[in-house]
Amino acid sequence: MQRESWDVIIVGGGSAGLSAALMLVRARRRVLVLDGGAPRNGVAAHMHGVLGRDGWSPLELLELGREEVARYGGAVRTADVASAESLDDTSSGDAPGFTVTLATGERLVARRLLVATGLRDELPGLPGLAEHWGTGAVVCPYCDGWEVRDRRIGVLTTGPRSVHQVQLLRQWSPSVTFFTNGAPTADEDVAAMLARGIVIEPRAWASVTADEAGRLSGIRLADGTAVALDAIFLGPSPVPNDGLLTGLGAATAPAFGDGDWVGIDPTGRTSVPGVWAAGNVVNPGASVPIAAGAGNLAGAAINADLVEEEIRTALAG
Repeated sequence: MQRESWDVIIVGGGSAGLSAALMLVRARRRVLVLDGGAPRNGVAAHMHGVLGRDGWSPLELLELGREEVARYGGAVRTADVASAESLDDTSSGDAPGFTVTLATGERLVARRLLVATGLRDELPGLPGLAEHWGTGAVVCPYCDGWEVRDRRIGVLTTGPRSVHQVQLLRQWSPSVTFFTNGAPTADEDVAAMLARGIVIEPRAWASVTADEAGRLSGIRLADGTAVALDAIFLGPSPVPNDGLLTGLGAATAPAFGDGDWVGIDPTGRTSVPGVWAAGNVVNPGASVPIAAGAGNLAGAAINADLVEEEIRTALAG
């Protein structure tokens, strides 16, 4: 069966993947973006800290990005990718090219591959929390702190970085409570919190509560005490969607304090020849503009790599 061939296949149509695609299509490359249609920030109504687009819907940004890629001849498809593998021919010394197999069984071929599949957030097992994820319960003070300034903020301890998070949030409100769920807190951290007026709640939590309209209203503790809140911040465990990368043999190493992550160079190049990665799949701290910047750089690097291959081919001919 003949397989459709592309210069670059990009797996993941978020801000990283689309930004890379835009660079590549403007460089006159044949580019296909394959997107599963479930962006990490799709649960959020607005994004913030994005210059020129502050307050926009992240889904609206992606829709405009798809239109921009299509305007230059790029293709964006909604599709789930099952696997990717290197082609066998490496005799030229160049990257071997890749076969990408979709969940439908369709197979596609590309000279280069960019993986921008993001990550998934694993939340603590607190009843009611998942229902408010991305609305009343969030992760980033810089993304959502302004919207709850001077209101009642709760911070759930989920790891060592929670102490930093609660101190950051004190910048936005004088009413901040740190819920430790019985976990020990270092004496120096306790002293620093109390010095800034942060309340420390050591009792075990039981559930997140909601008002009659379904909005987050606070936390109920295990002893029945209800603590009224307007917002909850926490640090979920980030799990990279890197199965394609590791399946291709990309090297991983402990990073970010959250297990092993695929390593990349400053342009997003992985240890696998011809494979790049960008965005949250390799950087859990990448916000929309950071992910877009990483995609921009990766797209330019991939095009440069293709040019070098074409120079070698021309000289050999």
